[in-house]
This record gives sequence, C-alpha cells and structure tokens, in this order.
Amino acid sequence: MYYVPDGTTRCGYYECSECGERFLDAQIGPTLVCPSCGEAPDMEIGPDEEMPELKETAKLLKIIEGEEVEKMDALLSLAVTGGNFEWI
Repeated sequence: MYYVPDGTTRCGYYECSECGERFLDAQIGPTLVCPSCGEAPDMEIGPDEEMPELKETAKLLKIIEGEEVEKMDALLSLAVTGGNFEWI
C-alpha cells in the first residue's frame, strides 16, 4: 500500500482524515479512498442490500516528482518496518 511501482516518476502523497494513515499512490487526485480503512465493496450482496458507499477520506498533501518518489517510498517503508534500514 505504501509502495509505488519501480520507475514511477510522479505520484501523490496522501493522508487519511479517518485513520491518519499516510501513503503514496500512483493515482493523483484531490481525494482517494484510504487503502487501510476504506471499505471495499462486497460484490456478493443480495438484491435487498445496499451497495456500501465508498468515502474518499484520504486527502492529497503533495505531488511527489522525480527522485523524490524513490526517497519518499523508502522513508514510508522504513516507518512501516519500525526502523530496520538494513534492507536499503
């Protein structure tokens, strides 16, 4: 969820207003559905059940471009691993 594909030159840096999760996404827009707390729609709902409404709670903080994409991806990955930087 934090990682963008290798070779990405432009991505968005987002923060969810519900859970506080920060992440990168190759899709850039003013808001996105949070990959942590956003509810994935259940495609096996019955005819009497309503489709859950997706809330776009993650707001774009910054557009990251160029070398900064790889650096920011590494920093977020480092935060997730709890500071184990030996893999870098």
